[in-house]
Amino acid sequence: MTARIEQLEKSLLDLAQSGGVALAFSGGVDSTLLLALLTRLHRTHPFSLAVFTMHSIFQKPEELARVRAIAEELHTLPPEIFEFDPLALPELTNNPPERCYYCKRAFFRELLRRANERGIPNVLDGTNADDLHVYRPGRRALAELKIHSVLAESGIGKAEIRAMAAELSLSVAALPASPCLATRFPYGTELSVWNLQQVAEGEAKLRGLLPDSRNLRLRVHGKIARIEVDPEQLSRLMEQRLAVLAALAPLGFEYITMDLGCFRSGSMDHVGGAGA
Repeated sequence: MTARIEQLEKSLLDLAQSGGVALAFSGGVDSTLLLALLTRLHRTHPFSLAVFTMHSIFQKPEELARVRAIAEELHTLPPEIFEFDPLALPELTNNPPERCYYCKRAFFRELLRRANERGIPNVLDGTNADDLHVYRPGRRALAELKIHSVLAESGIGKAEIRAMAAELSLSVAALPASPCLATRFPYGTELSVWNLQQVAEGEAKLRGLLPDSRNLRLRVHGKIARIEVDPEQLSRLMEQRLAVLAALAPLGFEYITMDLGCFRSGSMDHVGGAGA
């Protein structure tokens, strides 16, 4: 085990032994690494541990299945899954630039409430050091609510997290990022169950046609679909042109385009969009 993992475990144990830990678990590589280490520590140094997963229309259905599968893989506590309706928040209606702040504030308030009911004072999330250098308005909510971001506080970025996950043989070590579906729309777009499901279904169809694509996004500008893939997938996307048209046109898109700039995390932010 690397010294870096040992350092991270020490930081987690310090929190755990100060009253216990509640983890916000999404099933991504960041929070899975934390859950794996907390589970190992819990077996040798028993402490109060709770695992919470929020599910909403902003997440794809398969993400919930992955959360359950990872918990089984790690032989850990089954996550307590609760439904959250971001569209019920009036601040989110038109997908504002601060959307992530309002969403995380509401989510973590609920998570804190649940943790407090169990007498657990420390709530932990998977924010990493790389998140500190890009547009992440949700960080303000984490700071206001005193959420512990141990990965970020330890200076651990995504590449190191993936290396640690691989060392621990975690199945998600190479899992691509899966940001919330609201990031597919420009700021100012009215979000609805319909257009969020449109994106989720569209991306599922595209992944069926492009199974080797690591990073794939379906960005939506009204009736225009803009497809982002990694550069090496552009030729494959063109080869599948007719199949892509047949898959996406029935979803209500009048124009279906391929972005020659390829996949860029946060590409919508550069043009007044909405994130990753």
